[in-house]
Amino acid sequence: MNINLLNNKIEDLKDSIIAVTLFEGETVSNNLKELSDEFEGKYNEIENIKAFIDGKFINVCLVGLGVKEKLDSEKLRVVGGNLAKKARLIIKKSKAEIKDLDIFNLKLEKEETQALIEGIILGNYKFDKYKTEKEKEIHNVNINTEIDFTKEIEKAELLAKSTIIARNLVNEPSNIIYPETLANEVVSLGEEYGFDVEIYEEDKIKDLQMNAFLAVASGSTNKPRFIVMRYLGDKENKEILGLVGKGLTYDSGGYSIKPNSSMLDMKTDMGGAASVIGAMCAISCSKLNKNVVAVIAACENSISGNAYKPGDIITSMSKKTIEILNTDAEGRLTLADAIYYVINNEKVTKVVDIATLTGAAVVALGSIATPIVTNDNEFFDILENASKLSGEKIWKMPVFDEYKKIIKGSEADLRNSGSREGGCITAGLFVGEFVNDIPWIHMDIAGTSVSSKSDGYKEKGATGEGVRTLFYLAQNI
Repeated sequence: MNINLLNNKIEDLKDSIIAVTLFEGETVSNNLKELSDEFEGKYNEIENIKAFIDGKFINVCLVGLGVKEKLDSEKLRVVGGNLAKKARLIIKKSKAEIKDLDIFNLKLEKEETQALIEGIILGNYKFDKYKTEKEKEIHNVNINTEIDFTKEIEKAELLAKSTIIARNLVNEPSNIIYPETLANEVVSLGEEYGFDVEIYEEDKIKDLQMNAFLAVASGSTNKPRFIVMRYLGDKENKEILGLVGKGLTYDSGGYSIKPNSSMLDMKTDMGGAASVIGAMCAISCSKLNKNVVAVIAACENSISGNAYKPGDIITSMSKKTIEILNTDAEGRLTLADAIYYVINNEKVTKVVDIATLTGAAVVALGSIATPIVTNDNEFFDILENASKLSGEKIWKMPVFDEYKKIIKGSEADLRNSGSREGGCITAGLFVGEFVNDIPWIHMDIAGTSVSSKSDGYKEKGATGEGVRTLFYLAQNI
C-alpha cells in the first residue's frame, strides 16, 4: 500500500473510493453536502453510499469521528482500520477496477493523522499467502489536503510495516518458520533495515552452557538457534536497552503434552520473538540515537527419546538449578538463559522480555491488555508512556514476596511451574530470578498477540502486539 499526499477534487475522481471524515454534527460544503446533512458522524460510524456526481456514480464512505474533544490516537487507529476493511469489502463487490482510497475533509492534528494512517495500513492487512485466489486490496491511499503530513506518513508507514513483519512471522506455519528459517529471516531483515545480526548454532549454545534453553530444544530434530540483533546508534553511550523475545516456533507441550485443540495455534508461540524483530526494524530504520540489543532463543518444544522430562533437574547458564515440574512451562526456561546472556554478555543496562508465556495472562486480562511484572517503577513509567503512544494497553501486576515463594524448588533452586493461582505473576518472577538488580520488565502477550476476530486495525490471527510499544520505549528511554 502506498500513502500519497495529493490535492484532488471529488468530482475529478471515478475509479476510487471517496472517504469523507466528519466530526459529530459536521457537514461539508462541497457537492456531498446534501448527503452529509443526513449523516450524524457518530464515532466509528461508516456509511457507504453511491453518489451521482457530475454524471457519474462514485463510491463514497462517510466516516464518523465522533466528538472532537473525545477523540484520541487509538480511536483513530480503530476507525482507520474499519475504514480499510469497509473499502476492501467495496472493492471485493465492485465490478469496476478500484485501487485507490481518497480521503477528504481531514481536520486532524499531525499525530492524529499518523494514527489514522497506521490504522488504515494495518486494517488493510490480510494473511492470504497460501490461498490460490487472493482478495483485492487497496493499492493507494491518497490524503487530499494542503497540509504537509510527510513526516507523519513516513512514521506511520514504518511502524505499520514493522508490525506487519511481526504479524507475518507469527502467521507462518511451523513447517515454514522453525529455528533455522527464523534466523535466516532475521539475517535478511538486518541487511534490509540496517542492524547487525549474529546467529549462534547448537555448538556455540552448548559452549555458552545455556542448558535450560537446550533442554527445551532437546526433543526436536530442528536444531535451536540463538539470534542476536545489535543496533548501536550512540556508541559513546554505555546505556544499552536489552530486548528478549520468546522464540518457541512450535510448542507441543513436550511430555506434558497439550490436547490437539490447544496445539493448533502453537505456531504463534514465537510472538515475543516476532515483536522484538519488528521493533528492531523500526528502531534501526529510524536511526534512533540509542543502543539496543535484542536476543531470541529459538527452538521447538517436541517429544522424542531425547526430550527433557517432568522430574528432571537442569542447570541454567546462571548456574541456578531448576526442577522441571511441567515440560509445557518451557518458555520461561528459554527466557532464563536468554535474559542472563543479554545482561552478562551484551552488558545491557535495562532489559525487557516479551513472551506468549501463560494462559493465566489470558484469564487475568483477556485479550485487551498485557500484564506486566517489573522490579523498577521508573522503568515501568517509561513503558506506560510508550504504551499510551502505541495504543497497546498494559497493566502492572503486584509482585509481593509471597508470590516468589511459590517458585522456590524443593530439590533445586527453582521450580519451573508454580500453582495455578497468580500464574502470570509467578511465571514472570521466575524470569526475574535471572536478572540480578538491573531494571527489568516482563510482558506476557499470551492474550494480546493473537486476535480471534477481525475488528478495527486488527485482523484475525497475529496482531504484532508489542512492536510499536517497544519502539516508543527505545525512543523515549
